[in-house]
Amino acid sequence: MSMMSIRAATPRDREAIRLVEEHAFGQHTEAGLVDALVSQGDAVVELVAVEDGQVVGHILFSRLYVERNGQEFPAVALAPLAVEPNFHGTGIGGALVREAHIRLRDAGEKLSVVLGDPAYYGRFGYSRERAAGFDSDYQCEALQALAWGEAPASGRLVYASAFSTELAA
Repeated sequence: MSMMSIRAATPRDREAIRLVEEHAFGQHTEAGLVDALVSQGDAVVELVAVEDGQVVGHILFSRLYVERNGQEFPAVALAPLAVEPNFHGTGIGGALVREAHIRLRDAGEKLSVVLGDPAYYGRFGYSRERAAGFDSDYQCEALQALAWGEAPASGRLVYASAFSTELAA
């Protein structure tokens, strides 16, 4: 029996990551978003889950800023998280989130934002209440935030440009 491992994504993982994203979401949008975020230098933490030498999961946190009172506070956006469909329910997604959070905290990050299922992301500490004060193009019930220290609770969320160009395509 093999063991799943999590490691930082490398350039040679690009095609495998693209396939995981396409399989998980059933479309090309998220894979294009990942390609754009990485190529534009906006990736902060990017990890892959590997089983039997195959990439079966992927997570990306990109740079996000909270603009408030003329200042910018650096934060991160979790998008996307993807697991090969035949590995759903095995804990790979949760393992990727937990490992990425450790790396982000160790790197001094203070705030993470996600647009996703509140029941799923709530398990990792994300909450709608923490994100409710932000002005965002994505402001809705699925917008959640998690703070690891002192971080703004209001202001305008400014995502990497790939979010507006890739998701509009």
